[in-house]
Amino acid sequence: MPTISRIVKYLTSAVAGFALLTTAPTAVAAVPEPVAAKTLPQATTSAADTWQPPLSTQGRYIVDARGNRFRLKSANWDGAQGSWTGSGSITDPANHHAGQDSYGIPLGLDRAPLPALLADFHELGINSIRLPFSNEMIHATAPVPDVAVAANPQLRGRTPLQIYDAVVAALTQDGFAVILNNHTNTSRWCCGIDGNERWNSSQSTQQWTDDWVFMARRYATDSRVVGADLYNEVRRDVLDDPNWGMGDGHDWYAAAQQAADRILTEANPNLLIVIEGINWTGVPVDGLPHDRPTLTPVRTLSHTLVDAHKLVYSAHFYGYTGPRHSGATGIGETHDARYQDLTRDQLYQVLADQAFFVTTEGQHYTAPVWISEFGIGANETGTAARTWFGNITDYFADHDADFAYWPLVGWEGHDDWALLRYDTAGRRYGILDQGDWRGTAWSHLMTSPTRTGSITPVPVWRMLTTDHGDYVQSLRVRTGGDWDSGAYKAACPDGLRLIGLSHTSGRGLCTDTTAGDLRGAGNTQTVVTDERHVPAGGDWASGYTKLQCPAGQFLIGYSRRGDRLSAALCAPSRTPLGATGRTVWFDRSDNRPADMAGDDFAYGAYKGQCSADEYAAGIAFTTRVGSSAGPAALLCTPLKP
Repeated sequence: MPTISRIVKYLTSAVAGFALLTTAPTAVAAVPEPVAAKTLPQATTSAADTWQPPLSTQGRYIVDARGNRFRLKSANWDGAQGSWTGSGSITDPANHHAGQDSYGIPLGLDRAPLPALLADFHELGINSIRLPFSNEMIHATAPVPDVAVAANPQLRGRTPLQIYDAVVAALTQDGFAVILNNHTNTSRWCCGIDGNERWNSSQSTQQWTDDWVFMARRYATDSRVVGADLYNEVRRDVLDDPNWGMGDGHDWYAAAQQAADRILTEANPNLLIVIEGINWTGVPVDGLPHDRPTLTPVRTLSHTLVDAHKLVYSAHFYGYTGPRHSGATGIGETHDARYQDLTRDQLYQVLADQAFFVTTEGQHYTAPVWISEFGIGANETGTAARTWFGNITDYFADHDADFAYWPLVGWEGHDDWALLRYDTAGRRYGILDQGDWRGTAWSHLMTSPTRTGSITPVPVWRMLTTDHGDYVQSLRVRTGGDWDSGAYKAACPDGLRLIGLSHTSGRGLCTDTTAGDLRGAGNTQTVVTDERHVPAGGDWASGYTKLQCPAGQFLIGYSRRGDRLSAALCAPSRTPLGATGRTVWFDRSDNRPADMAGDDFAYGAYKGQCSADEYAAGIAFTTRVGSSAGPAALLCTPLKP
């Protein structure tokens, strides 16, 4: 969202000791029932015939239920996340972003009927909508004033959530894919020091995940609601930075993992899970640490969901911000380059380094990258800004990227960033007009060559981590309960096998390469804590304790107590397996295949990994005094007899 001056103002003021602004009032708890779809205006369903939900991922691509590419050509229909800027009367439109009081519902419903809005969306060429909401909106019980839905009188008397229901139903009935986006905690305009810096700035993480379960369940029967975009622009507040993997209350990596797990297991297993990187850390003052990490932490610590084909990463890029620039002018402006200051080649390198490296196939972090916000104003006259917009849309076109423009709808004479603007009489203005300079770049982006049709399945690689607790990502393993009480446990998602381990740090690597889903039917599993399954004469790690799977089984998980390996978890194979393996030692150096498939899944630690045509059948470790009791060797055995 294109607002940064407030975060700079308050962060730099914090250095001088100023206090944080108060947050918006706490929302009430009662939640109304959803509005029945039959009460909504009926729209054409012809566009829906071109793709089949649900969506999932195949390597760097999003695919539909038929396995065909579904490129997210999206826009953000904002408003339901709130528009009040946080100062002055909330009833005065002048105190709302761009003078637009959204009344906590998607913008434009006061100016144009839903069918007309959707027809204009189709004319833009988009196929999907990122639909922001606030947690406060979910719990609000007061109906919106009639003026907020003047062009849609059938929505009078409804709460913001009920109107959100109506918008979702209208969009999906008309063939659009909808991605729910938790944009804010409170219904205040984002993104400064506003009580919305983190998912838990104005509420607990428990409440946040509860709200996500509620929203995912609410639309679970609407298959064209395809995704959950967990939180928008996670950033620093006055005192604290968010982090990626520290295990504390500010750990965005862990919070996203928790929310994803609950959504997929308690609410709707069909949703894509969209996880945005960290938008800002530090204080934007020359000489003080500050940064825009975006997706860079993913390279060394990526997410593994219970469904290995549901993860999408996202990032935001605006020309006036930069790799280390907050976007401020005047107070709080640093001497870091903005994105619009970079040459075309420099911009392209930064985009690759901060986000698009994630699309590299064959890595533990490989996933589609959705640039879920970018944009510029129709009244922009600056040469650098205009050049940036042309360059970044060229990059998206050339790299066949998934994207979502910000924003989709605005009021004429108020928000010139909007793709479509409507006056009080419902007349449309914007990028579809010949006089809008953005039209050339937009047309190039929308009509550039794109991969379509069936996407060939590719091997999946996923990381396991026991840094701060259990990481059991197999639903089949979970049905068996706690298989090593008191230990930190990790298990690969269903369909994957364990192929690599680190000597220290408790990391693992999972894959389905070569063999696909190797596990047999049923939930049988074996917890191995001693050497009873090592055959006579089969000492493959002399002097070391060996936890070996029974014949015909392969490793899917492991556990540890402190630095010491505790147990190995094995599952039976659906096909006969090889029996004679080789020992892969990694207690003194890395020992991995030459192609380094899966990439560095345990940065800074020694790692061992079987080859793509092998399975891991055992783990060896030592209990010698003075030696690390972590995994020291793997027994790697051919997949075929």
